Amino acid sequence: MLFKIITFFLIGMAVLAMFGKLRMPKVKALNARKCKKCGAFRIGKSPCVCERPKT
Repeated sequence: MLFKIITFFLIGMAVLAMFGKLRMPKVKALNARKCKKCGAFRIGKSPCVCERPKT
């Protein structure tokens, strides 16, 4: 019984890993959200911290 539970768990984890690999090509979208000057992540549509005027 314990062997069957462990086997189903490992099969389930393998299926989740396969679906996770299908979503990996979205890394390009993550790189597009970085500032080209300083490499910081941009949140929303506001300009990057390095591009904002100093106050």
